[in-house]
Amino acid sequence: MVMDKLSSTLKNTLSKITGATFIDENLVNEIVKDIQRALLQADVNVKLVFELSKSIKERALKEKAPKAVGQKEFLVKIVYDELVKFLGKEKKGIKITKKQPFKIMLVGLFGTGKTTIASKLGNYYVKRGHKVALVGLDVHRPAAMDQLEQLAKSINIPYYIDRKEKNPKKIWKSLKDEVKKYDIVIVDTAGRDALSEDLVKEIEELNKEIKPEEKLLVINADIGQTAEKQAKQFHESCGITGVAITKMDGTAKAGGALSAAAVTGAPVKFLGIGEKVDDIEEFNPEGFVSRMLGMGDLEALLEKVRVEIDEETAEDLGKKFLKGDFNFLDLYEQIQGMKKLGPMNKIMEMIPGLSGMKIPKDMLDVQDDKLKKWKFILQSLTKKELEDPDLMFNRKRIDRVAKGSGTTSTEVRELLKQYRQSKKMMKMMKGDPNKLMKKFKGRLPGM
Repeated sequence: MVMDKLSSTLKNTLSKITGATFIDENLVNEIVKDIQRALLQADVNVKLVFELSKSIKERALKEKAPKAVGQKEFLVKIVYDELVKFLGKEKKGIKITKKQPFKIMLVGLFGTGKTTIASKLGNYYVKRGHKVALVGLDVHRPAAMDQLEQLAKSINIPYYIDRKEKNPKKIWKSLKDEVKKYDIVIVDTAGRDALSEDLVKEIEELNKEIKPEEKLLVINADIGQTAEKQAKQFHESCGITGVAITKMDGTAKAGGALSAAAVTGAPVKFLGIGEKVDDIEEFNPEGFVSRMLGMGDLEALLEKVRVEIDEETAEDLGKKFLKGDFNFLDLYEQIQGMKKLGPMNKIMEMIPGLSGMKIPKDMLDVQDDKLKKWKFILQSLTKKELEDPDLMFNRKRIDRVAKGSGTTSTEVRELLKQYRQSKKMMKMMKGDPNKLMKKFKGRLPGM
């Protein structure tokens, strides 16, 4: 989970609210102190922390809950609202215009992950139907061109580099006409160990030459409060339009990077949430806060499904499963789809009612491992067995499939049991998704 410690503390704070007998000033003070402590430990700017906690306290003590909402639920909503407001209220992603090419320039210091983010952004927009190219203008770091080439090839995206030329302006001028055939061009620029005069000068010159529609500052989540200084200086040199924060999966101290955006007014637009090329998401304050508080992020999950799984296939499968009318071929498609969405723990973070549940990591890893084995088992079935799962309730067939898939007979039987239980449960509900939703009733914090 992104920012585990902060998320854990905030979830505990909500538990205090929902578990309280009644809401009074002492409880509000206790909650405010918990939030202050959590945010300060996450390296959020001290001034911003006190402004935020002051707003929460004032609203909690002055405002009355609407008639249809209890005071506990209203206090949870206040905490949620103020955290969202602090992070920028609404999603401010990149709006791709019809200008060809739409240019996104990445700036930042050494080691922030600019080249990796360039490839992730390229992959992100290709999956959304755009024609994308990467351009490498980092002429100072020896391995920069090699890294860009390697990453671009791994995701089959066109790239442009020049290992001989040491002037980034000249490289761009030579490509000006070539890149006009693309919808989006992502430009990777050079970094330095510190924001030196020569880096500032180079960025300023490239900004004038390229005239990018978007200028993203790439910063590490673990940078701490020095992020604010960096953001201000880069903003002065090229007028950054947004921030991309990398390594959000590996630190609890991302508050500095998040609050840097709040101070400079340049919104956070993307988060790097893992090492894989698909581990990037558009920053949505509402969804981000929901996940931190254990309320899930259904919008992000649906977006992932839309991009990774064909809509017609997903809709057709959904209907079959709700009717209880599905076979092993359908089950195989579902498993393939789930693997595309990523690790089970990341999917669960996004599901309201499940994101707040404390499920041990080793259990989630077992679930992912189990899906892999089930996939091997299904690949070992004949077409007839896939279409008619009832044929598999036979010892000889089970032993044959176990041997062919490199699994055990017990694991094959476990898959058969899962299939039978799923079918039975869906038939019992007679295709009514509302009955399924009732199972999650009461699991949403404060709802």
